[in-house]
Amino acid sequence: MTDPEPSPRRSRRPGRLSLLLAATGVVGGTASAVLGNVTGNLLTELSQTQLGSASAAVIVLGLVGGVLVEWRRQRQRPAEADEPVTTTAPGAPTLPWPSGFTGRSGHVAAIVEALREHHAVAVVGRRAVGTSACAIQAANLCRDAFPDGLYYLDLRREGQARSARQVLTDLARILGSRPPASARADDLADAAHQIQGQLDGREILLVLDNVDHPDQVQPLLPPTARTCRLLLAGTAALDGVTAYGLVEPDTDDAVELFAAAGDAAAVARPHRPDPRTDPAVRALVDLCGRQPRTVAELGRRTAQHGWRHADVLETLRRAVETPPHQQIAVSPATLLVTGRDTAYQALGAEARRLWRLMSLSPVPLDRPTIAALADRPMHQVGTLLHELAAGGFVDGASGDRYEVRALLAPYARMHLRDADPVRRRVAAQTRLTRHLARRAERHAAALVMAGSAPDREPTLALGDDPASWFNLHQELLLAVVRVPRGAAETLPRRVRRWWFRLAVAVCGWLAHAERLAEWEDVCRTVLLTPTADDRPEIAGWAHNELGVLRRRRGDPQGAATALSLAVAERGRRGTAQARMNLGLVLLDLGQLDDAVEHLELSRRHRSGADRAGLALTHLGLGAARLRRGELETAHHHLVRAANTFRALGDARGYAAALTNLVLVHHGMGEHLDAAQAWRAALREYESVPDPTNRAAALLNAGAILLATATSIATASPAAAQGQVRAAYQMLAESRRLRGDRPTAGLGRTLLHLGDAAAALGDPGEARRHWVDAAVVCEEAGDAEGQAAADDRLIAVLS
Repeated sequence: MTDPEPSPRRSRRPGRLSLLLAATGVVGGTASAVLGNVTGNLLTELSQTQLGSASAAVIVLGLVGGVLVEWRRQRQRPAEADEPVTTTAPGAPTLPWPSGFTGRSGHVAAIVEALREHHAVAVVGRRAVGTSACAIQAANLCRDAFPDGLYYLDLRREGQARSARQVLTDLARILGSRPPASARADDLADAAHQIQGQLDGREILLVLDNVDHPDQVQPLLPPTARTCRLLLAGTAALDGVTAYGLVEPDTDDAVELFAAAGDAAAVARPHRPDPRTDPAVRALVDLCGRQPRTVAELGRRTAQHGWRHADVLETLRRAVETPPHQQIAVSPATLLVTGRDTAYQALGAEARRLWRLMSLSPVPLDRPTIAALADRPMHQVGTLLHELAAGGFVDGASGDRYEVRALLAPYARMHLRDADPVRRRVAAQTRLTRHLARRAERHAAALVMAGSAPDREPTLALGDDPASWFNLHQELLLAVVRVPRGAAETLPRRVRRWWFRLAVAVCGWLAHAERLAEWEDVCRTVLLTPTADDRPEIAGWAHNELGVLRRRRGDPQGAATALSLAVAERGRRGTAQARMNLGLVLLDLGQLDDAVEHLELSRRHRSGADRAGLALTHLGLGAARLRRGELETAHHHLVRAANTFRALGDARGYAAALTNLVLVHHGMGEHLDAAQAWRAALREYESVPDPTNRAAALLNAGAILLATATSIATASPAAAQGQVRAAYQMLAESRRLRGDRPTAGLGRTLLHLGDAAAALGDPGEARRHWVDAAVVCEEAGDAEGQAAADDRLIAVLS
């Protein structure tokens, strides 16, 4: 094969320095020959005694000129000229045979078929997934189709990616063409053109392995040779090249790879189980992410050392599932798995650290949370996430969130335990919990504000809707709050404070969203922590939450028990809320004297700065005094509660106070004030999403309208009928809002609904409502309501 004719290039006039060096070399040639075998010690003597000063000057000038000429030659050589030039004979195969290739027959067959149909095929996948092995295996199966040779070039020698110039130089040496003179685009294009000319018309398969970036092979694309084929393997997707995507092997192929590696290296062990039928091996390869290098090396070492598969699996599971803040010894199997992760080793140090820390969360994280977890600025986090996503280490999720790939999550946790000591893992946990606690507290406060004063816009730094934020991050919040079983008791002290604040904020959101089961689960988790034992106020908070939860579920007895524990465990200031809730529960149970006592103690223990808490206590005292018939005292408390709620902008509390004032004014005979109160309450409930209290306001308004209609029926029958119809509509809406859960409010609504139907002249409907009221009141434990319904039914029957 003769060298191709070089492309014409513009001739350059030799510079003055070149001419001077050439002349100097001629003058100094004789002197250089004389001094060729003379040592440095004799040089001075020879120059002084035999040659003279002029000859010595010529000698020195000749030596300097020779050095400069050699320096000039080195500058004009290509960058790769220092490597030995090895020209492969044409047709000599340079493609290696893969040793121990196992499985993935379907992938290899697909690559072979793609080579038959396309001039260039790229086997693309994340690093260390097996693209090189599959490409080489497919190329070897095609040897008969390429009689002119199969050439192989590794573009990642000794872990360093080759540049485009280095790639073209290596190919030029293999094919016998001229390498590029420089890294300029025209020189690269000339070299690539000559290489394609050497390949044109020949049936050659050129395999380029470990292509990390398109720029490495871009001068060779698109291929123009018709008979030549180009097969690439690596992580880079290339334009104009048929791509074949490759992922991790499936479980069956991974088990076969594990078993084949063990068979090749195993010592004869008669009682050793077959890895192909051992279920522990299937779980083992999945735990290793089905990474071919790791699986093969683990299979080989397991067979060599005689390790039991179940023991290795248990060791790796312990490294993965043990909470990060707990210290365990790192086993040799874990070190073996992490040491063989070449894709992980190829990442930058910061990207590796970020990937390890992201494994602390089992659910996706948004960018601000990732930045807080890693303690790095947002712009750096964006760059690192791009690197991890390009390497196939993380996956994207909705809401601009990212998570460690599910297949590699155990891998990441093993790397975390191997590379980061306990103090660093605990510090990362603290940063994550602190960030979530602060954000959850802000959004929970905005959620309460939006519920109590819907007309006021919540001011959030992030501009998020509080409910939407909680819904988006609910998996993360619940995963952090619900620590694994056994980990709550050993939660590090520096994490507990932020963890408890996060639990309080999450419970506020769960209560607002009526997710009662998850609310109870979080409260029970708090009770399991050592902090609940060390600090009674935290246990008291949990029991207070459970009491409110049970009251909302319609279990006043269980609520009273939990709230009694809360009162006993919390301090004087902390018992104010628990005593108020206990007083409301006792009010539901009909224990009016005890209810008033706890509510009065709650009012005394409240701080003067807690205006919202004082308003709630006055509201409860007003309702209790109303039940006891103390209308003047009830009016005093309810007016104070209404004024405070209105000043605070709490529409829900203001409407609740007005709802109770309706009954007070009606009891005091102030019917005009009662009408104004229920109209104002209903206006407030039009903008407040509180169906339960709105149903109570409608019930009170309907009952009062019925009572006043009865009193004016004789004087003005038409006006009385109009009030009855309005009352019926209000009571029907209240019935719809209450649903089917048997409560005292539903029973009273049905009772008055029957009264309205009777006043409208429909005794059948009235009787039906009274029957339902008697049943519901009996189930709800409202003896007074049940007796009233029975009296009406007896009067109808008689």
